[in-house]
Amino acid sequence: MFLYQHIIALGNKIKCSHILVEKQSQALQLLEEIKKGKKFGAVAREVSTCPSSKKDGDLGYFTKGMMVKEFDEVAFKLQIGEVSEPVKTQFGYHLIKRLS
Repeated sequence: MFLYQHIIALGNKIKCSHILVEKQSQALQLLEEIKKGKKFGAVAREVSTCPSSKKDGDLGYFTKGMMVKEFDEVAFKLQIGEVSEPVKTQFGYHLIKRLS
């Protein structure tokens, strides 16, 4: 039973990176750069205001409810490797990349 519960718990976790900026216009500009081939992690290191920028924006694994609602709603709908449009939260604007 423990193993089954552990597998179910892992199935509800995802791993994402993000880039956090103050302005929507900046987030949109960065998204275009990423679409043109700039590495997501490099952009996160260069401009993200989140401490996770030191790790290419990597937030690690998390389950629903661990992040703010607006972030969660988008992150859990992304496909692996997909990058979101800008997501507004109380912290600013996020670009979210689903890693797993």
